[in-house]
Formats: sequence, C-alpha cells, structure tokens
Amino acid sequence: EVQLVESGGGLVQAGGSLRLSCVASGSTFDDYDIGWFRQVPGKEREGVSCISTTDGTTYYADSVKGRFTISSDAAENTVYLQMNSLKPEDTAVYYCAAIFHEENLHRLWSYSYQYDYWGQGTQVTVSS
Repeated sequence: EVQLVESGGGLVQAGGSLRLSCVASGSTFDDYDIGWFRQVPGKEREGVSCISTTDGTTYYADSVKGRFTISSDAAENTVYLQMNSLKPEDTAVYYCAAIFHEENLHRLWSYSYQYDYWGQGTQVTVSS
C-alpha cells in the first residue's frame, strides 16, 4: 500500500507561482513513477506531468510545458511540481499518482487508469 499526500495548493494571482508536494508514507517511490493530474468540474481528469524515478525522464502536457517543472527527491519520498506563470485555466484540483514502473511510460503516462495509487488532491485557484 502506498499512501500519497499532496500539499501546497492555494489561491494565487495570474502570473504567480506555487509549488506542490507529493509525499509517500509507508512505502518509497523506488518501484513507481509519479504523475500529476488535474481536474475541474465537468471535465475528465487530465495528465499534467510525470517523472520516471528510474532515469529521471520527464513528461509534460503541451499546455504547461515551459511553465511547470516536475522533480523528485527519493530520499524524502517526495515529488514536486513547480508551477510558474500560472494562468486562470490552471485552476483545478491537482492530484499526484503512482504508476508501477512502466516500459511504455512515454505513451501511457497521461492515462489516469494506468495509475495504482492516488492522493487526495489539493486545490489550486488562479485569479485574473
């Protein structure tokens, strides 16, 4: 069992920054790659970013590339999502999730059903 807890969400003005954290308890991320997803009312959960804990390869949705940065700290069982130049359309509940090491991560990382464990979510609101 892997328990994931997100934190760092809040209210920020457009153009501002937030850093989200995802901490695992009870287990490490050694056997899992970690993704960030977001969801707004009436829309499907969408993949934002993902990091391979094996080789450090990162993936980003086109809508956030160049603005968001994902990173990991294996010693602390923590993955971060640094969000800069935030836009109102970034407003959503953000979730971190763990997927067992996937050979085809480049193709599958953005599909929520591929993930094995999920955090409770943290609200990010960007005002204009």
